[in-house]
Amino acid sequence: MERKRSGRRYYNKRKKTWTQQCKDYLRQFIAFLFSNIGIICLVVGYTIAGAFMFIFIEGAPGNAMAVIDRVGANRSGTADRIWDMVCCNAYCEDEWKQEVQVHLRSFQSHVIEAVRNFSYEGPNKQMTRWSFSGSFLYSLSVITTIGYGNVTPRTLLGKLATILYAIVGMPLFLLYLSNIGDILAKSFKWIYAKCCLCRNCKKRRKRMLAIQRKEQWKMDMRDFKLNTGVLTEGEESDDEGTTDGSSSLSFNDTQEVTVPISLCLTIMVGYISGGAILFSKWESWEFFDGSYFCFISLSTIGFGDFVPGNSITGTGTNPSTGTTGIRTSAGTVIELSFILCSMYLMLGMALIAMCFNLMQQDVVMKIRTCTDIVRRISRCKN
Repeated sequence: MERKRSGRRYYNKRKKTWTQQCKDYLRQFIAFLFSNIGIICLVVGYTIAGAFMFIFIEGAPGNAMAVIDRVGANRSGTADRIWDMVCCNAYCEDEWKQEVQVHLRSFQSHVIEAVRNFSYEGPNKQMTRWSFSGSFLYSLSVITTIGYGNVTPRTLLGKLATILYAIVGMPLFLLYLSNIGDILAKSFKWIYAKCCLCRNCKKRRKRMLAIQRKEQWKMDMRDFKLNTGVLTEGEESDDEGTTDGSSSLSFNDTQEVTVPISLCLTIMVGYISGGAILFSKWESWEFFDGSYFCFISLSTIGFGDFVPGNSITGTGTNPSTGTTGIRTSAGTVIELSFILCSMYLMLGMALIAMCFNLMQQDVVMKIRTCTDIVRRISRCKN
């Protein structure tokens, strides 16, 4: 009977239906997505998909060309009407000025409407506003909550897509920051413990001497309390356990090592300074302006007064060819600077999360140490 039951169980385990196999594959796929590498790939893929989505919605060539043609036709019509008024020469000067002001105000109202509703910036810049690089940077600014504001959706479908895209993207990016920040924190603590707390370091020797003095002081206090009859066996065992645990905690377990706040601040300042040097070269900014942009971006404030737009979107005029937009000869440089800008923002926000995690652990450890010292002092007084 037992053999039959075991055989049936083996047969049932071996024979799986198509739906069960699909469920197993789906579980494995979801587990991979929420792993560390999977989250990085998911965030990058989600941002790329958002870039193509906003290009399709907001950056359709037909919509941009329609706005450009409409503004151009209005400008030509206004110029023709003013020229006809000049050639007619039938009005007095005051009436002619009033008629010209009416036509110019009508043209201005049409241009303002195009700028407000369709983000019109001229016939040259309109084509590069929702390029892949600009759309990717817009998608990244949405899910990171930076929100530069230099590129905004104008259509109703684009605004609705931005809302839905942010609802899904912001929790996904927070999950990315949590996991990657925790991995970077553990890795940096391990490196710090191996490099800065090695046996040959002077700091380690000083700490070992300090611990030996502390243990000697505790032994003297035990002898004093034993002579006075105050210390009990339970308290003695607790103190010994604490001493052994603290020594093993400080040197053997690298994950319990705390990184100083000053080192975390140095890492953040160095990362911002490095980004300032890069952006000052790419965008022809001053060093302080580059530092200001890096801090505003990594802190997710995102005022939008400084945006890496010129070299990324490829705007400007080539004096040799007279063309505008993305340059054919320097297209690879533009894409390289764009890729490095996106990588700088994603890696920088994860690095900031790592530093905040390490600083939090250091503050908590210092608070525990202070409370432990206060508790021991009060115990000695009693």
